[in-house]
Amino acid sequence: MELPFQIQEVIERLETAGFEAYVVGGCVRDYLMGITPHDFDVATSALPNEIERVFADTRVIETGIKHGTVTVLYKGMSTEITTYRVDGSYSDGRHPDSVSFSRNIEDDLSRRDFTVNGIAFNPKCGFVDPFGGADDIKKGVIRCIGEPGKRFGEDALRVLRALRFSAVLGFPIDERTAEAVIAHGKDLRRVSAERIFEELKRLLCGKNVKSVLMEFSAVFAEIIPPLKAEIGYDQGSKYHNSTLYEHTARAVEAAPPTVEMRFAMLFHDLGKPETRTVGEDGECHYYGHAEVSAAMSDKILRNLKSDNVLRERVVEIVRYHDIPVDTSRRYIRRQLAKHGAEVFADIMNAHIADDSAKFDFCRERIPKIREVLAIAEEISAEAPCLSVRSLDISGNDLRDIVPPSPLMGKILSKLLDEVIDEKLPNEKSALLKRAAEIKGDIY
Repeated sequence: MELPFQIQEVIERLETAGFEAYVVGGCVRDYLMGITPHDFDVATSALPNEIERVFADTRVIETGIKHGTVTVLYKGMSTEITTYRVDGSYSDGRHPDSVSFSRNIEDDLSRRDFTVNGIAFNPKCGFVDPFGGADDIKKGVIRCIGEPGKRFGEDALRVLRALRFSAVLGFPIDERTAEAVIAHGKDLRRVSAERIFEELKRLLCGKNVKSVLMEFSAVFAEIIPPLKAEIGYDQGSKYHNSTLYEHTARAVEAAPPTVEMRFAMLFHDLGKPETRTVGEDGECHYYGHAEVSAAMSDKILRNLKSDNVLRERVVEIVRYHDIPVDTSRRYIRRQLAKHGAEVFADIMNAHIADDSAKFDFCRERIPKIREVLAIAEEISAEAPCLSVRSLDISGNDLRDIVPPSPLMGKILSKLLDEVIDEKLPNEKSALLKRAAEIKGDIY
């Protein structure tokens, strides 16, 4: 395993001082999977004060000194170095009540969550793998180190971490571990919203997300309670060939793997059970479900402590995920003016993901949606005027026609509508002439 020269030198300095040192965790797992590691964590037999002495000539930050972790800024690289440790009991289901430092690397590996993360590497000694993590990587399986129930009882977030690793790596979860995941799903209620949100963002973008959503639906219903109503829900629609929850899982998988799109498709039909009506022909309808789903999405993301930019974008995608699809340039220019190029593309991609998760005949609409996306790109490349700010005149230019007033705003808005519809060129003389005509029409 080739290490950056800074990491090699960090290990060598610790060894020269009489201590052991290994790279551990994700970087070793990634290497064994054929993925180039980017983050390197070091575990050592040196105590925190001994680490600080070894690196007395460089900057050391006591990032987690209580738990034996310091950050060393060495030759342009920031590296976390942690003393081998054994954790005590976890009475709060999150943090160990006590930490005991150890001089044995296997003690340190034994406290970790999954076998794939319980492997260490040293350039001289090679790999230390007491729990068969390398074999589990070859088999492609997520398995707890030790007793799964105990691991999840120590920190309930590990439940979600197991699902995240399964979704991202594409590994199924070992049977005993999977049983414990389901049994401890309710313990996620004790975990902070911020920690859950960070795991969810990564999980939803995983390549194996549909399988994870389907197999562990009860766990996701604990995190996002409105999903519970989707499980087993018969949509009663000629467009749908699955339950509402399965449709959602399939739509998530079909969406581009961005955080915004995956959350939007997870939430896009939350409002269906609440808005269900049945027609005379027995067909179920869900009028207004997008608006209800958007309101529910907003509430969920606020509870998860999402940042405002992500929350607002997801809510907008959900609110408009079922708008009509029209290939006319006038329609597309208006949508670009309303949503912006990026969000409108997301809305169209939501259409594609939604139709991909229905009966096959619904997919016949996808080429038309892709045509809309192509036309939208062409229009955006032309840098069209899509906002009042982009007009070739401003309020100051209208002062000779109308004094500053709400009327001025109405005139500018009318001018923009006509420019977007390509009825009027975005040229100052033409805009001023038309502004005078609009004023005359109003009066």
